[in-house]
Amino acid sequence: MLGLVTFSAQRRTREIGVRKVLGASVTSVVGLLSREFVQLALLANLTVWPIAYWVMSRWLQEFAYHTEIGVGVFAASAAVSLLVVFVTVSSQAVRAALASPVSSLRSE
Repeated sequence: MLGLVTFSAQRRTREIGVRKVLGASVTSVVGLLSREFVQLALLANLTVWPIAYWVMSRWLQEFAYHTEIGVGVFAASAAVSLLVVFVTVSSQAVRAALASPVSSLRSE
């Protein structure tokens, strides 16, 4: 995730520079970059939940004393993964947003 976010921020330095020159705040730039990756992480969670539920239910049935998997486990895992994605994206987005827009636009 860190590599993908870093690559995306580097590819969009010109766009970020233009937005900063036009008056965009650091918060709006972070939101712009974070929205894509948070949506992808949410889509990945929603895609994997049925498969994980099915596999874990089948595995837990093999035990003599088994328990059911609740929705709370999936909600907690989604919350943790979204938090990790948001922290990773935010750190790279803040670094890109705080960079001087003049230097990113001058190189073009």
